[in-house]
Amino acid sequence: MRIAYLGPAGTFTEDALGEALGDAEFEPLRTDTVFDAIQAVVEGRADRALAPYENSIEGSVRGTLDILAFDAPNVAIVGEHDYPVRQHLITREGVDLGQIEAVLSHQQGLAQTARFLRENVPGVELRSVSSTAAAVRMVSESPRPWAAVGSRAAAALYGCQILREGIQDEQNNVTRFVWLAPEGTAPPSGERWKTSLIFHELGDDHPGALVEALAEFSSRGINLSRIESRPQRSELGRYFFFVDADGSLDDEPVRAAIEALRTKAESVRILGSYPII
Repeated sequence: MRIAYLGPAGTFTEDALGEALGDAEFEPLRTDTVFDAIQAVVEGRADRALAPYENSIEGSVRGTLDILAFDAPNVAIVGEHDYPVRQHLITREGVDLGQIEAVLSHQQGLAQTARFLRENVPGVELRSVSSTAAAVRMVSESPRPWAAVGSRAAAALYGCQILREGIQDEQNNVTRFVWLAPEGTAPPSGERWKTSLIFHELGDDHPGALVEALAEFSSRGINLSRIESRPQRSELGRYFFFVDADGSLDDEPVRAAIEALRTKAESVRILGSYPII
């Protein structure tokens, strides 16, 4: 199986992939961006992609949501994996905290350590780059006293030192990754299930329209573990709604709720129905 994911070597996605698969054999396809990883599935160059979806500190990974909404109509979520993330402040050997001129990381890494950076390197430039591993590599190659927010694996890979360990603003820092596959791919078996979907355009805008739509789930005893809005990009004030509902599409209440939702929304798309492992 060929699996696409955000590279280069040493990213948290790679660490999460290793933890999720254990000793299982696979062919890695490292990509420069999450978009490229998902596109590899869309174009048939990969059987699966592992993409960050939600973080316990920073919330949803908006880029992944937007890719699924706008760029990957034939891709489905077939599973998920929660990965505890420990962020570290990484520099070249010999660089001290007071010398740091800039801190580089993926935007999620910077967001997850915002308070630490604000209190410990105030006024220092923060630079968003393509991945935490790319940030560590750039720090290792630069003659300037830069720092990166990244993983222990990346620090070892690029011969850097960890100046401060565990700098995430909350110790219980967990990223939820999702497995993406071509639409129609059968998910693995499981006892507990989750169904993710997107809907938009609830007819004439009126008070209570969203409540009425969501009531199709609550009236059938279905828990919604997550709901988030993202702009449709067409005009101000129009949104997609991303929802995670407990249960499988094979469950009659879930199926009935979604069918009822289709009578209220212009568009309802099932992102996936998959086991919680």
